[in-house]
Amino acid sequence: MMKKLIKGATILTMESNGPFVGDILIDGDRISDIQTDITAEVDEVIYGEGMAAMPGLINAHQHTPMSLLRGFSDDLKLMDWLDKKMLPAESRMTPEDIYWGTKLAMAEMIKSGTTAFADMYIHMNEIAAAIEEVGMRASLTRGLVFLEKDGGRRMSEAVDLIRRWSGKADGRITTMLGPHSPYTVPPQPFAEVIALAEQENIAIHTHLAETKEEVIKIREQYNQTPTEYLYHLGLFEKAHVLLAHSVHLNRRDIGYLKGMRGGVSHNPVSNLKLGCGIAPITDIIEQGITVGIGTDGAGSAVTLDMFSEIRAATWLQKLDYGDPAKLPALDALRMATAGSAELLNIGHEVGTLEIGKKADIILIDLRKPHLQPVHNIYSLLAYCANGPDVDTTIINGKVLMKGRELLTIDEDELFKQVSLRSKRIVEGI
Repeated sequence: MMKKLIKGATILTMESNGPFVGDILIDGDRISDIQTDITAEVDEVIYGEGMAAMPGLINAHQHTPMSLLRGFSDDLKLMDWLDKKMLPAESRMTPEDIYWGTKLAMAEMIKSGTTAFADMYIHMNEIAAAIEEVGMRASLTRGLVFLEKDGGRRMSEAVDLIRRWSGKADGRITTMLGPHSPYTVPPQPFAEVIALAEQENIAIHTHLAETKEEVIKIREQYNQTPTEYLYHLGLFEKAHVLLAHSVHLNRRDIGYLKGMRGGVSHNPVSNLKLGCGIAPITDIIEQGITVGIGTDGAGSAVTLDMFSEIRAATWLQKLDYGDPAKLPALDALRMATAGSAELLNIGHEVGTLEIGKKADIILIDLRKPHLQPVHNIYSLLAYCANGPDVDTTIINGKVLMKGRELLTIDEDELFKQVSLRSKRIVEGI
């Protein structure tokens, strides 16, 4: 196995120790040592002077192929955005389009320091193949909607994804079941998905209470909030759950989540841009519920830069509560690393820099005007850093970007494919 040594970086483990200047020894796909000075025979030395080394960012909620629809439907109300733009365009996507859209999203994620992500979409075999080829880590979910006659086919595809891809790509791919949301999955099929998840010990990835319209709709149909709907189906006690958005939760709703396995993916930029609202993240955290950070798809968020999400997350809580002490910088960074790792159910492997964990590490170049001077590095990264400040991205011990150069994606070919495919997909819509 190849050995690599990151030398002389400012190390942020996201644990209680640090930051400190030191070295990280990578043996194969794992971290084998972290110390102030390591002497070892290695195959490659990565010089980290002037850089911060931290766990890779983890995007807890994504729809990767929507990168092909970036900037196509901005400044619209949510249902107009969805019904008049997104759904017609997505219906034109071929499996090959899905493959290239996923590669575009991964190129952006790698270049902005994201090492793992949770994805929910269609044509998941193409998405998995792109991930296997490029080298990222991902939790994959076939989105399930049961308002149409082909719900059974979708369920079959979801099970096929789990059987075919769980643990593949050197263990980088994990899977979940993906009932889309309370308003697209009626009680009986939702209960069936939960039963399967409990029986097979599979996690569930779903959307919850993203809009006021969803809350009104579920109240009219079931005389419950969306959270009550899921609670009474037994979701929170029977499975590890990744809840995307969770914007419109009252205090009773948050109480239903207390003690759950998994937690909430906060997607602040998408929620802001679509005018959905500000999620009560501080209240959720105070109840001991894990919170991670995601971007949602590029069709809504536009950018997949997790540093933008970190800033938005902390600033929104300060604004919403009128308290600048809410969600401090280090807590926001931990949400985007260890917190998101817990949501993807891979916290035992990634999310912090620890001996024995997988080597998913990013190096951020601090030698830039907007990142100097370094008084408090956590504040600097949470409030000042941007995706292009990431110099090196390592996933599973493999260097996927070094010196801002992607090593597993041909960007020229990628941009050629994306230009041709995106024009065809949106033409006339």
